[in-house]
Amino acid sequence: MSSSGTRSTVSGLLPSDTTDDVRERGAGVARQIAVLPVGSLEQHGAFLPLTTDTLVACAIAREVAAAYPVHLLPPVTISCSHEHAAWPGTVSISSVTLHAVVRDIADSLRRSGVDTLVLVNGHGGNYVLGNVVQESVGSGSRMALFPAPEDWEAARERAGVQTSLLSDMHAGEIETSILLHVHPECVKDGYETSDFLADDRRHLLTLGMSAYTESGVIGRPSLASAEKGKELLAGLTDAFGAYFSLLTSKTLPSDVDGPSVVVDRRH
Repeated sequence: MSSSGTRSTVSGLLPSDTTDDVRERGAGVARQIAVLPVGSLEQHGAFLPLTTDTLVACAIAREVAAAYPVHLLPPVTISCSHEHAAWPGTVSISSVTLHAVVRDIADSLRRSGVDTLVLVNGHGGNYVLGNVVQESVGSGSRMALFPAPEDWEAARERAGVQTSLLSDMHAGEIETSILLHVHPECVKDGYETSDFLADDRRHLLTLGMSAYTESGVIGRPSLASAEKGKELLAGLTDAFGAYFSLLTSKTLPSDVDGPSVVVDRRH
């Protein structure tokens, strides 16, 4: 923690905790939780950067870490963006690699006394993260995937986002609003005239994004605003409270009822 009592970051993305900061924070909680932002490096139209998903995941994780006693980790910046391969600049790793990276991070954290890991996913194509969390049940460690679609929906309604989650699939109202709030310098002109909808995407995983959009955009970025971005983050931060309560409880419901993992289908 900084002298002002708030968590500081380097360049807005990387946490600047010292070992003593981590030790002090961990001493005051019953169960230690680490938060790992997972982004991507993929096209987001002509007006948002390739790092959009990473910036969004980091913004969510940073707000969560400011509101709850959790350890903020630096982001995973390249993930499973194969459906965006038709556009220059997109880089992917395999789902097997991403699975292994997250498991290795969780194992390393557990050896240092942090037995709970929350994955803050910024890219809907990272389906494997749901499997990682599912496989953690009964393993002796606790994991969660955040935000769930229900969390996004509640935040969308709170922020007055007009586009549905189905239509707001990529570089739309939600992502553009969050970046207008946290990184306005990264949003280029043109989002005001880039709306494009393609709600029927049933063959997306077979054909890729290029079968549904020429620009790379599916959504209505023209409706975005910094105020909506601020409220979206506030809504998600509030939603994390239920996760924090669950993960710090003595017994998880899933220990008895079995896992329930919902994957975010936005991209």
